[in-house]
Amino acid sequence: MITTLAGAGEGAAGMNEAVVVELEETVRECLIRTAVSLKGQVRAVLRARIVLATADGLSNGAIARDLAVSVNTVRKWRGRFAAEGLEGLKDAARSGRPRTYGPLVRVAVVAAATSAPPHPETTWSHRTIAAQVAGTVFANISASQVGRILADLELKPHRVRGWLTRRDTPDFWDRVADVCDLYRDLPERAVVLSIDEKTAIAARSRRHPGRPAGPGEPAREEFEYRRHGTVSLVAALDVRTGEVLTEIIARNDAVTFTAFLDQLDAAIAPGQDIHAVLDNGSSHTAKHTKKWLAAHPHWTVHWTPPHASWLNQVELFFSVLTRRVLRHGDFSSRDDLIDKLDTYVISRNETAKPYKWTYDGSPLKTG
Repeated sequence: MITTLAGAGEGAAGMNEAVVVELEETVRECLIRTAVSLKGQVRAVLRARIVLATADGLSNGAIARDLAVSVNTVRKWRGRFAAEGLEGLKDAARSGRPRTYGPLVRVAVVAAATSAPPHPETTWSHRTIAAQVAGTVFANISASQVGRILADLELKPHRVRGWLTRRDTPDFWDRVADVCDLYRDLPERAVVLSIDEKTAIAARSRRHPGRPAGPGEPAREEFEYRRHGTVSLVAALDVRTGEVLTEIIARNDAVTFTAFLDQLDAAIAPGQDIHAVLDNGSSHTAKHTKKWLAAHPHWTVHWTPPHASWLNQVELFFSVLTRRVLRHGDFSSRDDLIDKLDTYVISRNETAKPYKWTYDGSPLKTG
């Protein structure tokens, strides 16, 4: 960049001429990129256009009219560029109150927020972080200032996202493939059952009746309720037909589970092959259950991998049961809950269809 000072101002007699600005090619290219930028800051684009116009020999008045700014604005950035070059187009350092808290305090805030909170608390609050900082770097910082520092860094120690570590079982994908192949190609002349328990279903009654939905208004239900105990059930889903057999159980153990298997075995034609999909629950993997399976060689078990409950199609039935009967249900007693469970299963089996099951990351669908 080459600049020549011919005067401090411009105008007619009695006034000095405007500063003359000449640009080197590299500087001109840089200014042009800024001037035509669609994402650049508005003030940076304006300043670049002012300097380019001055380099083309336009007067301050003509530039002011073209860019719809004041003559003083044009004069200011013409002079700043002539004196300092591209650096002169940047905002000058502003005066004001210096930072109350230096880098050490900010580091202490971040260090606290990214560490374990004091026992027995499990999450940080702005107030506890401020107390932690005061005890480490001896700076009295307010909870609101802690919040501003964390917001500036997009650090949110109060938010926790859950996750599950998959067990690295060597046969994980082999088990997945086995169950998926079973669903895709059901064995001929064999019964395929998906079996599992749903435990601790709460029998709760609302203290006050709910209100039905109306135009523009959702249904309402009372938050407060009375407890009347819990109910557990075991269910076997016929994968081929979609029908479900359920039984209320008092205990969720291997003896109860094998007793349910005895009922299934008796209900199916003698000697017919039975394929069962089971998860790794304690009642399924207990020695007593494995002994029962060994004594019934026409039963073939397809074990789902740990933490892969979606492979068991009976979970679809449990999901629908929860949405249709349990989630917003009102049960005056355990017997009332059991009656409604049995009624729903009987009614459902009258129109049962097999599930359309997928294993591609999409939601499970029903037929």
